[in-house]
Amino acid sequence: MSRPPTFTPPSCARARFLSTRRGRFAVLDARPAGEPQGTVLLLPGFTGSKEDFIALLEPFTEAGYRAVAVDGRGQFETEGPDTQEAYAQSELASDVLAQAEAIGTPVHLLGHSLGGQIARAAVLLDRSPFVSLTLMSSGPAQVSPVQRERVKLLSDALVTMTMEQVWQAMRAMDPPEETPVDGADLQRRWLRTSAAQLIATGRQLTVEPDRVAELAAVQPLPKHVVSGEQDDTWPVPLLDAMAERLGARRTVVGGAQHSPNTDRPQETAAALTDFWDGGH
Repeated sequence: MSRPPTFTPPSCARARFLSTRRGRFAVLDARPAGEPQGTVLLLPGFTGSKEDFIALLEPFTEAGYRAVAVDGRGQFETEGPDTQEAYAQSELASDVLAQAEAIGTPVHLLGHSLGGQIARAAVLLDRSPFVSLTLMSSGPAQVSPVQRERVKLLSDALVTMTMEQVWQAMRAMDPPEETPVDGADLQRRWLRTSAAQLIATGRQLTVEPDRVAELAAVQPLPKHVVSGEQDDTWPVPLLDAMAERLGARRTVVGGAQHSPNTDRPQETAAALTDFWDGGH
C-alpha cells in the first residue's frame, strides 16, 4: 500500500470534483501561478489514490505545469458501483478518456503501477487526447509471482471479510517500523475504497497480457518508463527491457522502490518535467 507523506494538499492545489460524461471524479487540481505550459493527468495504483501524487504537485506547478491527480471509480473519494464488472479495464480506460476530455486540453498522461496499465489501455483505445505517456513502476504484463500471491490472498479476504476486518488484519501483519504515523488517513482511504474495485483490478494485475508491441506501434507519442532502483512488483530489468521495446526514455530514481513519487519526489518530479519540457 502506498503511503503518501500527507493527505493535506499544498496551497497550489484544490480538492474538487471533475465532472465528465462518465460521472464525477474526485481530483486534486494543482495550477501554476501563470498560464500553464502543459497539463498532466495522474492515475494512481492499486489500493492508492490521488494523494499518492501530493509530493509532486508543488514541483510540477513550479515548473509551469497544471497537474490533475484523480481517484478512479471506486477509489477513495470517487464513488463506484458494487459490481466487479463495472471495473473492467476497458471501463476504467474509457473513464480516463472522459477525464482528459473534461480537462479540455491535450494532456501528458502518467499512470503509477495499476494506473500505468489503465493508462496504456486508454492510449490503445484513443491516443488523440495525449501528448505523452509515462509508465511509472508499471510493467509489461502481469505482476511478479510473489505479488500475484499477495493479490490472491487479499481478494480471498475481501470476499469473506468486511473492509474494516481486512484493514485490521493487514495492520496486524505490518512490522512495527512500517506502522504509518498517518494511519488514520490511510484507514479512511481504505474504508472508502470499493471492495469490488479492489477484487476486479487485483485480478487484472495477475492476468494482464503483454501489450508492449501494441503500445510501441502508437506513434508519434513520446513515452517514458520511470521506476525506483528496486521494485518487487515488476523486476527492474523487466522495466529496462520494456523501455527498450517501446523506444522510451528510461529513468531509474536512486533510493526509491515501487513508489518513487513518494520515496524521492523531488528527483522524480525533476525527471518528469524534463521529459515533458521536450527532453525525450
